[in-house]
Amino acid sequence: MKAFNRSLYVSVLTGVCMAVASGAYAQISSINSAVITPRVFNDYPTATGTYINNYASSITLGESGEYNTGSTGFANKDIWQFSSDGSSAYTLGAGDTAFTVAATLTLGPDNGTLDNEAGWFIGNANGSFPGGDMQFIAKASQDHFLGFFGGPGFWNSGIAYTAGTPVTMAMMYQQTGPTSSIQFSVNVGSGTVYSPIQTWTGNLVGDNLAAYFQLQGVNSSSGPGTSAAAVWSDISISSTAMFVPEPSTIALLGLGLLPLARLFRRRA
Repeated sequence: MKAFNRSLYVSVLTGVCMAVASGAYAQISSINSAVITPRVFNDYPTATGTYINNYASSITLGESGEYNTGSTGFANKDIWQFSSDGSSAYTLGAGDTAFTVAATLTLGPDNGTLDNEAGWFIGNANGSFPGGDMQFIAKASQDHFLGFFGGPGFWNSGIAYTAGTPVTMAMMYQQTGPTSSIQFSVNVGSGTVYSPIQTWTGNLVGDNLAAYFQLQGVNSSSGPGTSAAAVWSDISISSTAMFVPEPSTIALLGLGLLPLARLFRRRA
């Protein structure tokens, strides 16, 4: 029994030390605002933009009347980024070894065959992602995709996004030594669906966490053009990450707990 108590004490002390160390590097905790950058793509400059920043309760990015007369283009794209000073984008640092970011996105309308998408974005500023930039998106038009691609891999949630439906989209990231892991989740009101945990060698130092809205316009001699908007609400970011194991991992954990359960039963 003494040996058991000693092991428990060591485990608790180790956990406290790790928590203190993690807190010392919790630079993400300084984030208190967001900055909007309109028109990183500006193929339809005469369109009317709507950019409303009420961080953290809501952020709205919208475009209306996207059409060109006698010219060509593809889309307008707007972004917003986390900030710790209200004027510049927050850049992930060496101490940012874990975070969870989440928001509820509502996007619409459905513009048929024209691209209308929004979601999370992590840039490839430091080149650590093996597959380039990563986008975690919902598409209100075309294939109605809901999932992520780029960076460490690809994941289709299996849920078709319907325009105007609130969907909660979260990313959990953690770096352990040279290895980084990230997991994604979506919830459209019928339970949370989690991606497999994606792992790669590298980190996110130098990258920015961003959200974006992209709307394809029409090339015609007259309007009205395309219109749509993306609204993020209940935005949150914290310097912790809690991964959800895959079912096979949960089963293995259960097997590992059986001997411990027997130990407690014998001691009782």
